Amino acid sequence: MRKYKGILISLVLGLAMILSACGAESTKGEGNNESDSKSKDYPKFLTVAGATSGGTYFLMANAIAQLLGNEFPEIDTNAQSTPGSPVILENIDKGKAELGIAQAGVAQEAFNGTGQFEGKKLEKIRQLTYFYPNVMQFVVRKDAGIAEIKDIEGKKIAVGAAGSATELNSQDLVKAAGLKYDDITPEYVSEAQAVELLRNRQAAGANMIAALGSSNMLDILSTGEYEIIPIKEETVKTLAEEVNAAYYPFTIPADTYPNQPEPIETFAVANWLHGSADLSEDFVYELLTTLYDNVDFLIDTHNVAENIKLENAVDGKTIPLHDGAIKFYKEKGIEVD
Repeated sequence: MRKYKGILISLVLGLAMILSACGAESTKGEGNNESDSKSKDYPKFLTVAGATSGGTYFLMANAIAQLLGNEFPEIDTNAQSTPGSPVILENIDKGKAELGIAQAGVAQEAFNGTGQFEGKKLEKIRQLTYFYPNVMQFVVRKDAGIAEIKDIEGKKIAVGAAGSATELNSQDLVKAAGLKYDDITPEYVSEAQAVELLRNRQAAGANMIAALGSSNMLDILSTGEYEIIPIKEETVKTLAEEVNAAYYPFTIPADTYPNQPEPIETFAVANWLHGSADLSEDFVYELLTTLYDNVDFLIDTHNVAENIKLENAVDGKTIPLHDGAIKFYKEKGIEVD
């Protein structure tokens, strides 16, 4: 009897050890699943920086935040309003935002510590993908006597919000036209405020650089009292060769706007989605996969997203790509530096 009792105890102990081992293995397996899950190297919070509320940057930032929030429910996503590209890039560099849409030319100066970023390089910013062109649409009152950009000398001009990419573009354009900033009276206002200044005859012209078809442009040109002036080829060449290589010639097609029957020669600069170098390679790879799989969702927000195509993905690149973007594009057969 004692013998059988000993055998029974041994069996019970053996079974307990087996169950314990299975439990440990199960726990270990769960840990591996967690470590292999999509969220391992992903941020808990994700801020997508845009520009002023109501503008294209902010609309697209909202759409991206919503899309990523849907696709990665474990990440708390939100959109952020800022004055424009310089602040967007600064926020990414300082960890106040993880993503943001900004002009490639501004990013070039920021990364290299030139221009308005002299002595303060933003070394943590990276480019992820080309988004769409920001087109210079310089609007003037028809009775203001402005036929070309040099004619703005001595006049009151809406140049964009102070410190914004629009204002930086204004400075660059004035320089390329052979003028000094002191030669004009700048009004530091948003695009919507620029429209009001024009209507109230408080400004002769306004820098309305933006995506084609913006509501403010449609609004101001509908009256027939205003027009977009062309930017001469030599001015655009000076911009690209002597000011910032991110600028390139662009033609606004005829009938893009009311009362605009002819095409208009001007210039553009690429808008890119930028991200922090601190984002993991895996996350950026999955982020780009999600964006390119859901371009229709972004188009529903604004038709500028029609420009988001793999064949355009690295157009106008001015700073290093994120490692996750390099992985994504190489897998798609896109040549990258």
